[in-house]
Amino acid sequence: MSDTVIEVIRAFIVRTFPLSRGRRLDANDPLLTSGIIDSLGVLSIVGFLEREFGIELLDDDLTPDNFQSLGRLAQLVAGKQETVATGDHGADDPAR
Repeated sequence: MSDTVIEVIRAFIVRTFPLSRGRRLDANDPLLTSGIIDSLGVLSIVGFLEREFGIELLDDDLTPDNFQSLGRLAQLVAGKQETVATGDHGADDPAR
């Protein structure tokens, strides 16, 4: 998992979500259960991740587990970037 990706996501969260300010957000700090982000916040993060990292998040990606921490978000981004790099879009890929 890239520390750079975590830092980019951390900066966005601190800019966007007031409850994150004044805290030191570590990679494993809870985002959902702490109230830093809520369901509308998840949508904001989805848009940011797609624009910033050139990925597409599908409905199956929108699970609480993927949004529980900065580390999990970075893992999600890394997995999506790997999928884009390898061209493997899964069994539902119309090109297959």
